[in-house]
Amino acid sequence: MPLDEELKALHWRAHHRGTREADMMIGGFFDRHAAAWTAEQRRWFAALLDEQDVDIMAWAIGTADAPERFQGPMLAQLQALDFIRIAK
Repeated sequence: MPLDEELKALHWRAHHRGTREADMMIGGFFDRHAAAWTAEQRRWFAALLDEQDVDIMAWAIGTADAPERFQGPMLAQLQALDFIRIAK
């Protein structure tokens, strides 16, 4: 669990999206990458969390183009989907 308050809030928002699939994708992305994020990257992620889960997931799997404000290396990391762990 993250130590600073901003990361705690982002962690909670990333893991409590409303569906298991969104929790796994968005929460998994947070778990894998958040420890290394800069302040700017945290702001990007916070803005992403304001979007609808269905849109975020579509951008991640490539069935829809993300808005330009989300384009870049962070979106590329999200699209790699190499952070998802499926519970057995």
